[in-house]
Amino acid sequence: MTTTVIDGLVVVVDCDTPVIINGQSALDFAVNIGYEHNCHDIAVNKAAIAEGFFDLSTGIAGEVVQKFVNYGFRLAIIGDFSGYTSKSLRDYIYECNKGGHLYFTADEDEAVKKLRGT
Repeated sequence: MTTTVIDGLVVVVDCDTPVIINGQSALDFAVNIGYEHNCHDIAVNKAAIAEGFFDLSTGIAGEVVQKFVNYGFRLAIIGDFSGYTSKSLRDYIYECNKGGHLYFTADEDEAVKKLRGT
């Protein structure tokens, strides 16, 4: 796992294996990153998220987002989401991208822009 801090505002995490697999692991991850880098805006590549997150029926996405919101963190997930055919997930991604806590982005630049509010 590698981390990069952009302008002291956004931590970008690149990971080859899932580190966010449920609500508790999401909280542990966010708090550790936040403490280490004094930052509450985190961008991660899709590989850092357990595949179950993208199956909304598991409830993992809800748990993860709740932990991030409750503890004042924001998350951008970087990757290609075109392979998911679930209408529910496509709608979820659309709605999240209009909100202020969770974003699904195609690349790191877009993630950083969303998290910085630009």
